[in-house]
Amino acid sequence: MKVVDILRVKGGTLFTVTPDEQLAQAIATMAERDIGSLVVMEHGDLVGMLTFREVISAVVANGGSVGGSLVRKVMDDHPLTCTPETEIDEVRRMMLGRHARYMPVLNGRTLMGVISFYDVAKAVVDSQDFENRMLKAYIRDWPLEENPEPESKL
Repeated sequence: MKVVDILRVKGGTLFTVTPDEQLAQAIATMAERDIGSLVVMEHGDLVGMLTFREVISAVVANGGSVGGSLVRKVMDDHPLTCTPETEIDEVRRMMLGRHARYMPVLNGRTLMGVISFYDVAKAVVDSQDFENRMLKAYIRDWPLEENPEPESKL
């Protein structure tokens, strides 16, 4: 299974922010949309990710308030990325290695979407469930032997 399979099911809705936007506005967008991340884009290019992890760190560093910080100051400016053709097992390994919950999907320089660790876990579980059902159906339909060999009597 590949990232493109997740994107096909997930759809193409993306929420972005510019690096020079006020952090408070970005947080408001995240709250309104009930999302855990925003892709930071500048001049059509991915320049970072803003997740609730960066937001919490910024709030703590600012004494408990958002203040007048810009997204640029708190964003992850080196987010993990993958391509639509990346295997899900590789994505899972990468996300676990960096404790990343969100990963932008790039086709060249074009942003195709964002996948979350939840999306990856759901795809793996769905795949395993399908395989499990197929195996059970195969076992249930196992052909009976017509002429079983007689047991030897020793």
